[in-house]
Amino acid sequence: MISDIKQLAIIGPTASGKSDLAIKIAKKTDAYILSIDSLSIYKEIDIVSAKPSQKELSSVKHFGINVLHPDEYFSVDIFIDIYKEVLSTCRQDNRNLVIVGGTSFYLKSLVQGLSDVPVISKEVASHVKMKMRNLQECYNFLYNLDSVYMKNISTNDSYRIEKILLIYEASKLAPTEWFKQNPPKPIIENLDIYNIEVDRQILRDRISKRTHKMLELGLIDEVCYLEQKYTRLPHAMNSIGIIEVLEYLDGKVTKQQMLENISTHTAQLAKRQQTFNRTQFTDIINAPLDKLEGIIFSKYS
Repeated sequence: MISDIKQLAIIGPTASGKSDLAIKIAKKTDAYILSIDSLSIYKEIDIVSAKPSQKELSSVKHFGINVLHPDEYFSVDIFIDIYKEVLSTCRQDNRNLVIVGGTSFYLKSLVQGLSDVPVISKEVASHVKMKMRNLQECYNFLYNLDSVYMKNISTNDSYRIEKILLIYEASKLAPTEWFKQNPPKPIIENLDIYNIEVDRQILRDRISKRTHKMLELGLIDEVCYLEQKYTRLPHAMNSIGIIEVLEYLDGKVTKQQMLENISTHTAQLAKRQQTFNRTQFTDIINAPLDKLEGIIFSKYS
């Protein structure tokens, strides 16, 4: 067992080649892989999420993939718990760790940390559960208490409303004041972060090809299966690749329009990812895919 394993993160827009690079690095550095992808976490969402193949998953031990069912809740809190478990496993197995994926918000949460929450007694939990029967009333109460904080929370976001109500009932502090008194603490420090730079036109071409490949692999059948089993209500069913297929199934668009919509919306997501990665992290290494591989190997070989 070791206490100081090597950790690095590979980020970049969708379809930029992150997964392939992560597998190469993991094999070279004797590492496990932790996925930070908000869709790959779900079982049965395979084609839409562009998960690594079974062969790739078996070539290097992966975590953060196929953990929850599509109708189960997922949040950054859950991801951080997964990270802590993976870190413990890496130390026990004497393995390094490669963190990779497109949902860089989760990586930012690891680097910046989350604020502590007060101890929630059974009485408080029971009291809040009873209050939550009227979601709108709970939201109104919290908004009147702290409009600055609550204006960024949707009136139907029951998970976050309940979490904030629990914090208030346990601490008797408005959320803004609680988080001011309990600032976040980094969960991981001194992490090397490598960002894949890619030309937007090249990226659009890759996205288009990948979208057509998804169709060949059975995209429509997968979405039909997911809708039949889980309905359209789970949050995961509002993901890019699923909503466009559902529009096609509803007869709102043609198959060609469906493919174009998926490509367009994925390209828009990629642009947002590039902006986030460029503005939300400091001291990261930016380079094209072919150069990034050499940069990482030179440091970790």
